[in-house]
Amino acid sequence: MSRKCDICGKGLVAGVQYSHSHRQSKRTWLPNIRKIKAVVDGTPKTIHVCTRCLRSGKVQRAV
Repeated sequence: MSRKCDICGKGLVAGVQYSHSHRQSKRTWLPNIRKIKAVVDGTPKTIHVCTRCLRSGKVQRAV
């Protein structure tokens, strides 16, 4: 499954995770991506969209 939103381009974010004793380890954060059927240029198409784009109404679902 894609790790990038087709609408806004939101993707992986890399950073450092700190433990209680302040030891560091590299890790990645994944966006909340959903595979939905949406209307793109007048035709229904399956795309990968983050939940923020879904909630804000940037995507019109195909029925």
